[in-house]
Amino acid sequence: MTTTTNTDPTVPYAPEQAPRLDWAALAPDVFKAMVRLDAAAREGLDPKLLELVKIRASQINHCALCLDMHSKDALAAGESVERIIQLSAWEESRHFYTEKELAALELTEAVTVLTDGFVPDEVYERAAKHFEEAELARLIAAITVINAWNRFGVTCRRTPGHYQPGQHA
Repeated sequence: MTTTTNTDPTVPYAPEQAPRLDWAALAPDVFKAMVRLDAAAREGLDPKLLELVKIRASQINHCALCLDMHSKDALAAGESVERIIQLSAWEESRHFYTEKELAALELTEAVTVLTDGFVPDEVYERAAKHFEEAELARLIAAITVINAWNRFGVTCRRTPGHYQPGQHA
């Protein structure tokens, strides 16, 4: 997969914004700790399910860098374009996903958007029916980690479009 660039000079694209801050270079110990946390959280989770969760959280958080990265990684892992596209409307497109994936997406939204200050019991219980306890713990960790990555990406205005699948694997 290659970066989308404007090859037609008669159709002007908006200019690419420069990142605000290269936080990973300026705080390498934090970056390395995040990478280790991310690796630990995803251990034992289905890679396709994990990418769906990361894409959905990134949609909610408007993190363009993570949307670019995780959509490309999902495609490289064999995920379909159709299921990736439908993620933003998964509640209306439930038939594209398994019950386990739906429980994970619902939990992702509840953990990502804590506007009520809690994850509803029914959301947690639905996820607990589809995931073994250790797997559920990893899923919650993975959701938490992608939310942290999103906050770094959005705050520092990390630029999407340059990521190659598996680049950070």
